Amino acid sequence: MRFVDEAIIIVRSGKGGDGSVSFRREKYIPRGGPDGGDGGKGGDVYFQADDKLLTLYDFRHKRVYNAGNGRPGMGKQRFGRGGDDLVVSVPPGTMVYELSEDGERLIADLVKEGEQILVARGGVGGKGNSHFKSSTMRAPRFAQPGQEGEELKLRLELKVIADAGLLGFPNAGKSTLISRISAAKPKIGAYPFTTLTPNLGVLEDERGVRMVIADIPGLIEGAHAGQGLGDRFLKHVERTKFLVHILSVEDIDPDSPMEGFELLNRELVKFSPDLNRKEQILVINKIDLADSEQLDRIKKNISENPLEKHFISALEGTGVEELVESIWKKYYQMSADAGKQPHK
Repeated sequence: MRFVDEAIIIVRSGKGGDGSVSFRREKYIPRGGPDGGDGGKGGDVYFQADDKLLTLYDFRHKRVYNAGNGRPGMGKQRFGRGGDDLVVSVPPGTMVYELSEDGERLIADLVKEGEQILVARGGVGGKGNSHFKSSTMRAPRFAQPGQEGEELKLRLELKVIADAGLLGFPNAGKSTLISRISAAKPKIGAYPFTTLTPNLGVLEDERGVRMVIADIPGLIEGAHAGQGLGDRFLKHVERTKFLVHILSVEDIDPDSPMEGFELLNRELVKFSPDLNRKEQILVINKIDLADSEQLDRIKKNISENPLEKHFISALEGTGVEELVESIWKKYYQMSADAGKQPHK
């Protein structure tokens, strides 16, 4: 399935049914009064988060969504049936913006499974002529039309929800790592921007607690301004609790090993200052490609940095188990600090 994280659609709530113009027609009652019933209410449009969905792909094929119209009223004061509501399912992490000539405004941010919000209210049904009888109008021959529904132009934007985000340059080995530690099967290859969509992997501990890890596509210098894959994927970092920042030994100057980390951290800050406050675990990957002297220089020159550091080979599995233990420890700690139970 192709990953799509933005779409523009039209939603329309239902029109209210028209009120009825009717008069009693019964034997032996030659002058029966008005008995027209009210029209039914138009259907509402709701958006609901559904964790079975991963992308906004379906919205690229279907652009218009309509709730049901209310039915007209009938004689004998029978009300018309209400129009069917429409529930539009979206992946958790979907933000719904209303578009207008004045710009756009956020009307929903659906994060949790099952979370639902009313987006467009259906039109009210019109009143039948029985409502308009009075001492001066014994036989009203008119009724109220139903109200029109609402029509909204919406922009849907998906921000991947994950507990931890794998961040790094293209070909840092993020996809290889996530494929080793979870059941995710991302595309892997030795060329720039192999990963073109965020891949989600799920880890589960012995108690059945689950943690979601997102492999954020490779970023480069200038990503905040649209370079490379641009800021299209930086927004997915905003939803993560913490980051696992990965560099390959191929991209590291042993005498200045922090330069790569600092470069991408600057891109995060330029995109959103809040990202600078996210906790990080630093990972040096592909140590199987380095000799002992190169590794010793990197370790020496990175030792003064206070962040937790790991040296691994995602391909061969060296150091991966220890890294996973640290990721779990960070996850438990941050869940406890936030006063939340880890999810199962």
